[in-house]
Amino acid sequence: MKYDVLQVLGMALLVLGGQGAIRQLVHHDDTGLLGRLPGGFAAGITVYVVAVAVGAVVAGWARNKAKAVRLRS
Repeated sequence: MKYDVLQVLGMALLVLGGQGAIRQLVHHDDTGLLGRLPGGFAAGITVYVVAVAVGAVVAGWARNKAKAVRLRS
């Protein structure tokens, strides 16, 4: 069960990061959640891309763990 929750959280992070990165690429002035982040466009896009990468890794890891737990049961 905990791996399912981690998978959902990872996918949410992936989706929010992807949506934010695309939005910032299209509209450079629309910083969204990262409006107060110093560093401008480069820092904002970097944070969104890192969020996508971390979300994908967490979701994939949780999926593999959940699958392994279900196979053992």
